[in-house]
Amino acid sequence: MAIHPDMAAEQAYIDRAYACLEQARTSAARLKGMVEVGKGGTEQARFEREVIFDTVVHRLQDLNLGNAALLFGRIDLEQEVGAETFYIGRLAVSDENQEPVVVDWRAPVAEPFYRATGRVPMGLARRRYFSTRGRQLLGIEDELFGEHALDLGEGAGLQGHGSLIRALETARTGRMGDIVATIQGEQDEIIRAPLPGVMVVQGGPGTGKTVVALHRAAYLLYTHRFPLEDQGVLVIGPNRLFLAYIEQVLPSLGEAGVELAVLADLVEGVRVKGRDNDAVARLKGHAVMSKILAKAVRDRKRALRRPLRVGVGLQTLALSVATSEEIVRDARRRYHHHNAGRRFVEREVAFHLAESARQPLDPNELWRQIRREPSVRAALEEMWPVLTPAQLLHDLFGSKALLHLAAGRKVSEREIDLLYRQREASADNVVWTHDDVPLLDEARALLGPKPRKVKRDEDEIRTYGHIVVDEAQDLSPMQLAMIARRSLNGSLTVVGDIAQSTGAWAHADWNEILSLLPSRREPRREELTVGYRIPGPNMDLAARVLAVSAPELTPPRSVRQDGRKPVVVRVDWESDLASALVNAVLDEVAAVESGNVAVICPASRLSDCSEALSAAGIDHGVAIEQGLNHQVTVVPVGIVKGLELDATVVVDPAAIIAEEAQGMRALYVALTRATKLLTIVYVGDLPEVLASDDPDDQPVGAFSV
Repeated sequence: MAIHPDMAAEQAYIDRAYACLEQARTSAARLKGMVEVGKGGTEQARFEREVIFDTVVHRLQDLNLGNAALLFGRIDLEQEVGAETFYIGRLAVSDENQEPVVVDWRAPVAEPFYRATGRVPMGLARRRYFSTRGRQLLGIEDELFGEHALDLGEGAGLQGHGSLIRALETARTGRMGDIVATIQGEQDEIIRAPLPGVMVVQGGPGTGKTVVALHRAAYLLYTHRFPLEDQGVLVIGPNRLFLAYIEQVLPSLGEAGVELAVLADLVEGVRVKGRDNDAVARLKGHAVMSKILAKAVRDRKRALRRPLRVGVGLQTLALSVATSEEIVRDARRRYHHHNAGRRFVEREVAFHLAESARQPLDPNELWRQIRREPSVRAALEEMWPVLTPAQLLHDLFGSKALLHLAAGRKVSEREIDLLYRQREASADNVVWTHDDVPLLDEARALLGPKPRKVKRDEDEIRTYGHIVVDEAQDLSPMQLAMIARRSLNGSLTVVGDIAQSTGAWAHADWNEILSLLPSRREPRREELTVGYRIPGPNMDLAARVLAVSAPELTPPRSVRQDGRKPVVVRVDWESDLASALVNAVLDEVAAVESGNVAVICPASRLSDCSEALSAAGIDHGVAIEQGLNHQVTVVPVGIVKGLELDATVVVDPAAIIAEEAQGMRALYVALTRATKLLTIVYVGDLPEVLASDDPDDQPVGAFSV
């Protein structure tokens, strides 16, 4: 293979860039040592030192690349533009004279590196890609524009085709990596889109929608450092396995301050575990629950059933039922949040009790005397109790009478039975499900914080300047309302794939989702159409399932059309399934060498698959317990969405179809996780959707054991 004539010169430039980076790191470390953050001086001086210290520490974090590449390539501008050359990299680096050595990939001048095409060269004469391992330059790939342009052949339409393919074929590590060196034009357009409003990104499997959304968060923080650094950026994922999978992407791009969360993380003070069955989950996710909860809160604001009488000295003070009704009515009108009205009710009760005395009494002094009286406390709890979200839901779900009162005719008797559950001794003892989380949050929004002398930050619902929502196609109206509540200004990036809607609230189109999100501006819609991750043969098989599960959608166009066809292994007897699974796993481990392998199975077979691998002596993990920290991992199909593996073994597709709420879509998800090899192991008959009458369209290796 011929060596590029500029290899030595470009390696020397890379070495110089790393030397400048090291010098910047040394200077930042020296400055850190000079900044004393202590107790001395004025409060203003201490504040200024802390700001400088935090800035220096943040800069040191930015400059620590680890094994990540510093430079990706360079762009050469045409003579008419100025004939300048810019080297594009992970972060900006300057020399001792503050002249740029490396331009941050997010800077405006770097945009042509990702967006220029033969038809729209954006002022480029040449674009050069570097293939590196650490600091070592392995190869150079050039693209010429204008009169020097060449026929790009196989890679036409793709930026840096060779570098892209090498990146795609790199073994997976169990953590998502960044794509900053190989961002394609359609991806970059989404990444650099304006901040305001809601952007929806529809993308099929392997199109890079998740990593594009994360790069967009990094780009927005760079471009809108103020105000986003203070307002915060939140990334919401579908489960903790997914968060663990993506957690290194933003730090690798120099943005460690972004908050990653599942929805349960946004509700404090409760324990959350497991999920409800589909019928209960769908009901709890319905928008009608907001009306039921609002009525449940209103039902806790009520007049006394009998007059309150309190002995004070030699006299008895009284509060009539009619007066208590006036107090409650007045408090309802004054206060938007339930708990905020408690102090008003207390003051009014004290005032009217004082008025009932034979001689004038000071209401404030009277209140200090009687506030701990059992009869007074009981009356206040009857009229206007202070409630936590957990207490409200615990009381509501534990009483059919309260459920009937709150629900009225909004839901059926059967649905009230679905919501009812046995009361615990205390709301603190309840373990809530993930489907309860948006209801707890709705209750929090209705109740407001408890009355306190000193307000605590955690009492307020935190809002963010930008929110990224992944796998949004499965979110219920109540979950979407929870997300909208945290948007400071209506700026969101929402990504997903309607074809992969598999939950109890699978949506038919994006209009349903957009109708439940902030609408201050007209939403923007983008679609990623190129599949970078999934080999063509695997996508061809998955496309058969897509044609049934979502016939209105077009499968992504795979960049890599080569690769092994999926292997199908059939066994006649249930007892033979374990050995077939073990053999398939061993074959794939041998084929991908250091790459990772996932066994994707229906939830009912999770234990059986793990036990089969253990019996064969295959070291492995179970995703719900160990994440993707083993080379071989058993993953239930319900949480595999969004992950990418080198090789997958899909077990019992018929059971996946039968057990999942959206069975066909769940199977589509399972078949589209592998970047290289796909094997299907099953007993009995192959689901009709995977079979084909065309011999040329059959998966290879189909045989019986």
